Amino acid sequence: MSEIRRIGILTSGGDAPGMNAAIRAAVRTAVGQNISVLGIYRGYNGLINGDVAELDARSVDGIQVKGGTMLYTARCDEFRTEAGVKRAADTCRYLGIQGLIAIGGDGTFRGALDLSRAGVHTVGIPATIDNDIACTHYTIGFDTASNTAVEAIDKLRDTMQSHERCSIVEVMGNRSGNLTMYVGIAVGASSILIPERPIDVSEIYEKIRISRIRGRHHHIIVTAEGVGNAHELAEGIRQETGLDTRVTTLGHIQRGGSPTARDRVTATRMGCRAVDALLEGKSSRVICNRNGIITDMDIEEALALPKEIHEDMFQTASRITY
Repeated sequence: MSEIRRIGILTSGGDAPGMNAAIRAAVRTAVGQNISVLGIYRGYNGLINGDVAELDARSVDGIQVKGGTMLYTARCDEFRTEAGVKRAADTCRYLGIQGLIAIGGDGTFRGALDLSRAGVHTVGIPATIDNDIACTHYTIGFDTASNTAVEAIDKLRDTMQSHERCSIVEVMGNRSGNLTMYVGIAVGASSILIPERPIDVSEIYEKIRISRIRGRHHHIIVTAEGVGNAHELAEGIRQETGLDTRVTTLGHIQRGGSPTARDRVTATRMGCRAVDALLEGKSSRVICNRNGIITDMDIEEALALPKEIHEDMFQTASRITY
């Protein structure tokens, strides 16, 4: 075991349900090893400016049931510069932070990599509702966001069916369609549109025509926000099929709410493993869930992996959406 006596924890990037559970697990694991923990507020901005508070087992008691992040999150343009990274590393040395746990997505991990190169031991925990971190099969927050979207669309379906309408539901995912695909399959969408695959609007129109001939009078289309203009698609459906079409944007509601059991448990396991990695003397690592096993790998290698959609899920979606 390394002689680490103090670690820091921060959350960065978009918030994700389950971040608090990861914070709680890391704090309680560290305190159990007689290691003090500093919570760093507002991500790398807080690290640069020394915006910290000591955390103990009591201060994180019960936070696993809450969405968002108790440490807040913020963007920091200064940290993108060499001078900003140096200031953050100097703050770590000044505060006696010997290891840093950074919870977030790719941008968070790039920051952790820069800090490790500046001499700070770092470990990243993947937390993003997009589930688009290539090195891990699962990211904290994905399950809660999926269930939030599914619940909303199930309710929306009732009114769409009553009025015999088409509903286009836009879920989050600017460059990744994993959340959209998962939700679309779960709600039985007529079409699922993701940024990783080209969109053929004529095929969408034809699906609606065929479905109406077969007696279906309401339609749900689930689209990722990065696909294009949902309102333009709605207007095209109106013109081509005569079907009253409405657009619903779920937006940031997907990031909120109490995390599901899966997100709480996964976050807890990852938080514990992050502390263990630091105590083992590791640095520049990211915690991964690989087939249910919590492990870690080099951050630089993780960032270099290509981002791909789950092809088997895409094929499943393609076969059943009509």
